[in-house]
Amino acid sequence: MQKTVILTGDRATGPLHLGHYAGTLKNRVALQGTHEQYLLIANMQALTDHAGRTGLVRDAVLEIALDYLAVGIDPDRTVICLQSGLPALAELSMLYLNLVTVSRLERIPTIREEIASRGFGRAVPAGFLSYPVAQAADITAFRAELVPVGADQAPLIELTNEIARRVNALAGETVLPEARALIPEAGRLPAPDGRGKMSKSAGTALPLSAGPDQISAFVRSMYTDPGHLRASDPGRVEGNVVFAYLDAFDPDRTEVARIKAHYRAGGLGDRAIKRRLEDLLQELIRPIRERREVFARDPAQVIKILRRGTERADQLTSETRSRVFTALRVGET
Repeated sequence: MQKTVILTGDRATGPLHLGHYAGTLKNRVALQGTHEQYLLIANMQALTDHAGRTGLVRDAVLEIALDYLAVGIDPDRTVICLQSGLPALAELSMLYLNLVTVSRLERIPTIREEIASRGFGRAVPAGFLSYPVAQAADITAFRAELVPVGADQAPLIELTNEIARRVNALAGETVLPEARALIPEAGRLPAPDGRGKMSKSAGTALPLSAGPDQISAFVRSMYTDPGHLRASDPGRVEGNVVFAYLDAFDPDRTEVARIKAHYRAGGLGDRAIKRRLEDLLQELIRPIRERREVFARDPAQVIKILRRGTERADQLTSETRSRVFTALRVGET
């Protein structure tokens, strides 16, 4: 039986962190046994807002590959590939840009929000505005049927399917499949201070290579309940960052429920719940950090894995490009 194709990946802007693990990496490890999975390191997309920092983007490629391998991604079951090594993606992007209007791109909520948050105004780079089209090229080139994304990214999958339907209508046949967003149950992890989400750019992320002292300091800095001044005081679980992390990482759901009830009733101090969380995170990150250190000693082998995966992906995406161009009679003389 043919396996369902999944495409997912990360922008090459730096190492991955605990939020990535909770949101996507853990699921990717589980899905690689049941799906045909491709992981795309999106170094070209990273240039849409890092065009002046090409060195950072280049270095991030190896860092992300190391993180993939460290968390348990198996290159024999998951294809790890590099976006810049797949020319069919750029060719499909150029074609698709002629099927989408600027006003349609500007209506995408995440585009509007990111343009505002970065202060681009009308000086938004053309590559940034059109990156949803490039993402549609990625998804359709792999003929992906499932795309793991956060809920805020679902409109990008809608745009991808609009493009696929337009191509199919122009061709008069089904050339491209439509994709379905696979939205994880776990939301994004909050920053330790409770203000917004964990963010690498804001300096609130815990890297997967974090050492014991860094993990300890991260947990100690977590916002709890400002009204919970003494262990005997009743405490609030809602908005308490420690409990958000226990919900994400503690496998003993019954015990977490008991701890929440105890905290609400009073008699349980912040130090105790932070100690439980720190023990969990130390145990989670330690083997990831150790595996990462092993892979990092042989970067040539990691690059070899990346090149092999990119070659496999190039064959698939080139086939899709040829199929689309032939169906639309693009390039015929």
